[in-house]
Amino acid sequence: MSRRHLFSAFAIVSLVMMSLVSLQDASAAKTRYVFGGGPAGGTFQVVASAIQTYKPVKDIKEFSVKAQSSAGSIENLRRVNAGKSDFAVVYSGHLYQGRKGMLRHDPRTYNKVLAVGYLYGAPAQLVVRKGAGVSSVEDLQGKKVGVGNAGSGAFANCELFFTHLGLWGEIERNAMGYNDAAAAFGNRQLDAFWLFTAFPSGAVIMASQTNSIDLLSLEIPASHSGFYKKYPYFTKVTIPAGTYRGVDEDRQSFQDSALWVANADVPDEVVYRMLSLVYSDEGIAYMVSQKKNFTGMSIENGVNGIVTPMHPGALQFWREKGVL
Repeated sequence: MSRRHLFSAFAIVSLVMMSLVSLQDASAAKTRYVFGGGPAGGTFQVVASAIQTYKPVKDIKEFSVKAQSSAGSIENLRRVNAGKSDFAVVYSGHLYQGRKGMLRHDPRTYNKVLAVGYLYGAPAQLVVRKGAGVSSVEDLQGKKVGVGNAGSGAFANCELFFTHLGLWGEIERNAMGYNDAAAAFGNRQLDAFWLFTAFPSGAVIMASQTNSIDLLSLEIPASHSGFYKKYPYFTKVTIPAGTYRGVDEDRQSFQDSALWVANADVPDEVVYRMLSLVYSDEGIAYMVSQKKNFTGMSIENGVNGIVTPMHPGALQFWREKGVL
């Protein structure tokens, strides 16, 4: 190869290398924000993945969003507080307890986690066998009750509610997942089982195929016992008649809210822009296309279930929308 050709080849290689360096520099300059979800296949992870893959979010030039799986609400609370995640999904109750140092077996406070917006509700559902003489929570004394997996949010909220009513020690508790509980209920190994999840639940539908079921109304014992006053992050919810076969009247219950949260150090303009994209008509339609749980997402419901401080960027957005 001649010296001139060698020089030309060297120049081309140099230009390619400089272009690659420029691309790396541009990539490095683009801030990445981590969005904490949950276990694979769970609704928390669907939230994080949906926001990451929503095209208007992907098209943002100044920053990117990366979904990251986690164990769920409590881990997300801790990771956001530590700055290991920038955004995440956390139950309103865990956020409330965490900011006040009230988490079970964890007295630390998590004050760097701020609410951004309401995503969806997780209602309490208590399934009983129709005609079995169980018409109220008090009637479950001495009965076998599925209370959710040990360590789960369902179990924790079941313990919280029944303890508040003075009944936790009065029932025969069986810690198991929803599908296992529905199967045990169908085999008459349980008299009732508890869920804390969106409706309609596949486990309840399964139980209704082998038994005549009913749902207990939980709102009256909650109201009369001061449950909402003590735990203000729970809100009232109606499970409509016909949601499950054989349950032909509305049932009143309560729910916790799954919230979008952010670390306090995330810039206000980033939170505001993300909300503007995700809570647009197109953004909400995209979220609902990913999972029907998100049908409750709306501007009107944007601050539902939030009883803790909000991120300044979120405050600006919701005030402009007239819901604060």
